[in-house]
Amino acid sequence: MKGRRVSELHRFLFDGAPVRGALVRLTDDWQALLQRRQAAGGYPAPVTVLLGEMAAAAVLLHSNIKFAGALVLQILGDGPVKVAVAEVQPDLTFRATATVVGEVAADAPLADMVNVLGQGRCAITLDPRERTPGMQPYQGIVPLVDARGQRLGRLSEMLEHYMRQSEQLDTRIVLAADEHVAAGLLIQRMPTAGAGNLAGRAAAAGEEVPGADEDFQRIALLAASLRRDELLTLDADTVLHRLFWQEQLLRLVPQGQPMQPHFACTCSRERVASMLQGLGVAEVESILAERGEIDVACDFCGQHYRFDPVDAARLFLDQTQQPPGSERLQ
Repeated sequence: MKGRRVSELHRFLFDGAPVRGALVRLTDDWQALLQRRQAAGGYPAPVTVLLGEMAAAAVLLHSNIKFAGALVLQILGDGPVKVAVAEVQPDLTFRATATVVGEVAADAPLADMVNVLGQGRCAITLDPRERTPGMQPYQGIVPLVDARGQRLGRLSEMLEHYMRQSEQLDTRIVLAADEHVAAGLLIQRMPTAGAGNLAGRAAAAGEEVPGADEDFQRIALLAASLRRDELLTLDADTVLHRLFWQEQLLRLVPQGQPMQPHFACTCSRERVASMLQGLGVAEVESILAERGEIDVACDFCGQHYRFDPVDAARLFLDQTQQPPGSERLQ
């Protein structure tokens, strides 16, 4: 009997070339995310694909930076998908959600979901875990059109466009997702100064790095030959061997094992309680008068947090005054 398919992230360098790469496959954790959304009706198939590709892409992007905080990938759309978000923490926990207003056709292309009028935007936010006073998250935003004003048709194109426009990094990304697997391959030209492979060390020492651009173009062309079905069905080692068997890969494997991204949500009853306290007594009492209880569902995982009148009253009592309550989580 086959064992459980575990999500994996593989990082690697191309020895002798200022090029790095990463390959991610989200399997059981991606399925767990979708299952948690089923109670709310789930997503149309094209939105599932979009969110899976976004989750895989966000893991790939976070894996290439040294950052103690969350990376948040957002698409702000002008079509039926108004917002799509994927968030990754430093430990590679991820979550994703989308707000869909209106019908999404079963075969809807990405542009028709998020960029109908050409007003869609792609944003990447780096939100530090610990902020000093006055520190704001870093955010880069680019339109979902190319230099000629043409709508970009794939998420990979959007992200490559973002990396060129916002970060000045040549990048090639291949993404694929369905209801079982969300996967991606990222190839990126490294800034030569301080890069962590042989070419980078030579550049840091003041030596010329001949053929750096040719190296990236060659490797990016190989990466672009990867088909969607191969990315969804083949294991990581097979994909890397098929694409780069003539290249010298330096695998970055911490403690002998690939990293394992996993689905987890940061929502909690305490956070919801804090949000309700922020609304104030009058607003909370108004909701209770209308509905009898307060039911808050997490957009990311579908978890419901319910507060009855006793629970709500306790939110606004001093800790020393709080009676035994009927706090419950469903």
